[in-house]
Amino acid sequence: MNKTVLKLRPASYWRIGEHESWFSDMAANGLYIKRMGLYLAKFVKGEPQQMRYRIDVTPKKKMMQEQIDMYADCGWDYVTSYNQFHVFSSLVERNAPEIHTDPAEQAYTLKELDKKLKANAAMTVIALILIIGMLLAIWFLDRTPVLMAVEGSAIQQTIIAMLFIYLAYQSFQAAISIRALRNKLSEGKPVDHHAPWKKHFRRNNAVTVLFLIYTLLSLAFFATQFIKKETKTLPSVSGDLPIVRLADIERDPAFVRGASEHMSDGVDWSNRYTYHWSLFAPVQYETDENGVIPGKPAADGSGDYSPELSTKVFQLTFPLMADELLSDLVKWYNYDNDEESFIEMNHPELDRLIVHETKEYKEVFASKGKAVMYVRYCGNASFDLIIGKMAEKMELISK
Repeated sequence: MNKTVLKLRPASYWRIGEHESWFSDMAANGLYIKRMGLYLAKFVKGEPQQMRYRIDVTPKKKMMQEQIDMYADCGWDYVTSYNQFHVFSSLVERNAPEIHTDPAEQAYTLKELDKKLKANAAMTVIALILIIGMLLAIWFLDRTPVLMAVEGSAIQQTIIAMLFIYLAYQSFQAAISIRALRNKLSEGKPVDHHAPWKKHFRRNNAVTVLFLIYTLLSLAFFATQFIKKETKTLPSVSGDLPIVRLADIERDPAFVRGASEHMSDGVDWSNRYTYHWSLFAPVQYETDENGVIPGKPAADGSGDYSPELSTKVFQLTFPLMADELLSDLVKWYNYDNDEESFIEMNHPELDRLIVHETKEYKEVFASKGKAVMYVRYCGNASFDLIIGKMAEKMELISK
């Protein structure tokens, strides 16, 4: 059985002359092209021979058998196809006539491909504009780019967009190159079947390898985010979890967990915590919790006193991001755009502290070292008690 060898293609598929020259050089070294892929070419080892290769282009991906037979009668053997590009080979000693003897006629064979690539390029431009607009909206519409980066969803979208931009660049190159080749043929200039391919080999291989590395790293990033994310019902005791609990704030022996308003997949979503991971914040927690103190009346007389608590906790990769993240959180939760109601205070155990109070709830934004925490609380406890518990929990992840 003949041994097969895979090699990175030296140039993009639309560089016809360079591929023909490359195939001939490989055959002279005992490697014969058998299959073409997007980035790789498959060769079979054999005895070195002097071979000529020609690439023909058809409007459709599949070449008609009658045309293949006609070329075979002229001494050209069909080898393989890639999209609309079809490879034929012939031993030099056969002295087979050229597949195309009239460059202008060969230019006509590229007409449909030229139209197709132009249409693809136009659609790509429209899609690219929409994607760039979407990215700008994700990053800057709410004026919270650091929060978007830290939470990771914007990075996901950006990674996907960068992959598309690379593919769009390839699409533009294909359209421009085929148009240039068609114009050259129309002027009576034939394809250079011995075009030097080595000048593009290193660059193309470097770009291909970088693209593959980028793709693999992107997949690893997505997989890590997916695998690490989990949502669970809050345990009765948090232990070493860096989150503030209602029981820590209420301090009433009669306090009990509130009734679940929504159960799904075995999780009490009224009393849950979700763990996230991202490049800029490898530790993230988001919680919702409610409780009740039976027999203690609510301030509005609606029933028993039922406090609620929601938190967001971040341990950052880079402490320098803490200040901007805190500012972005304030913007994100500032629903009424009343910036003056968000009051910055000093605290001996925190780097930065901002508080906000309405009739319905209290909000606290705090940072310390690598730790950033947001707490939204509906209940009767004081700011001092909430802030004290936040500082205590943030100490666990501040370094």
